[in-house]
Amino acid sequence: MKNIVNVGLMVLAMLAACGNPDKSKDQVLTDTTLMINANEVQLSAAQMKNAGILVGRVGKKSMHDAINVNGVVDVPPEHAYSVSVPMGGYIKRMIILPGMQVKKGSVLVTVEDQQYIQLQQDYLTAKNKLKFSAADYTRQKGLNETKATSDKVFQQAEGEFNNQKVLVKSLAEKLRLIGINPITLTEDKITRTINVYAPISGSVTKVNVNAGKFVNPTDILFELISPGDLHASLNVFERDAASLKVGQEIICTSTANPDKKYTAKIHLITPNIDGDRTMSVHCDIENADSRLLPGTFLNASISVSNRSVEAVPEDAVVKWENTYYLFEDLGSRKFRLVPVEAGITMDGYTQVSSKKMPGQIVIKNAYAILMKMKNSGEE
Repeated sequence: MKNIVNVGLMVLAMLAACGNPDKSKDQVLTDTTLMINANEVQLSAAQMKNAGILVGRVGKKSMHDAINVNGVVDVPPEHAYSVSVPMGGYIKRMIILPGMQVKKGSVLVTVEDQQYIQLQQDYLTAKNKLKFSAADYTRQKGLNETKATSDKVFQQAEGEFNNQKVLVKSLAEKLRLIGINPITLTEDKITRTINVYAPISGSVTKVNVNAGKFVNPTDILFELISPGDLHASLNVFERDAASLKVGQEIICTSTANPDKKYTAKIHLITPNIDGDRTMSVHCDIENADSRLLPGTFLNASISVSNRSVEAVPEDAVVKWENTYYLFEDLGSRKFRLVPVEAGITMDGYTQVSSKKMPGQIVIKNAYAILMKMKNSGEE
């Protein structure tokens, strides 16, 4: 019945053309798509122009075979920091919230404890004793040179002087550890509070404390990440491990922004297979942006080889009922569906293969022909 209707339309079109000899064949076919058979179609010149149909040939392209894997966005260990208090204490003041941006050297929290007072007292006391020990050492050294005092007395003075220097040095380093400068410390500047400063510029990802809480040196107060280089941690199956090497190119997409393609290169390959028969591959992401957050799920394609294959622009390949096709150009605006095997897609081109590859094909807007073809076939 469909063929009868289409033949009727052709007859009416021809009669209309005969009734008006000034109309060209192209004008008659302007609004009519002719189904020649189930796999062939003929368009008018107007339809060709309106749909933007372009014709070309299947060409050779240098393309990569690829391994499709998944993974997550990760932060390199050198860009992730856990902040703690070296000597513990009570949280006196803090205004940090998860997600806040901080600059390196800014105050994250103020901590107070009596042990800070004791440490400063011990340092100043040891520093004063060092002055006495130094003076006594100098005096005993002079007396010993003239044999006015015994070697034992001089050695005791020397040992006390050296021990006191060690004590002052160690206490000074403890003060520096909690952020107090021993050089400027005097009895008038003794304080019961210390500040904890941001070790990097970045984002606060976790806050584990609140004001008034006592924290130990082993407690993690905050976790920070630097907005520096992100990397992809990918899981690759055992069977594909031998195909990997450092420097291979990777194309990644995220579930949050699937249209954005991120490029990466393999930086490190973990030399062991886990219990699920996969191995970890770490890759440097070269064009990361603010929308790519740590923990984001990634789909990735790893290029593993380079070879010359037959390829066509992506617009040339159509899919209908789980089969891929090209439209072969038969001339006179006639086109025929030719089934093909579609391979990988890269840089706007898709690898295709067929027992008999067509010569001239539609290379742009092939789906427009498919839609006209199927719509006409359903009338």
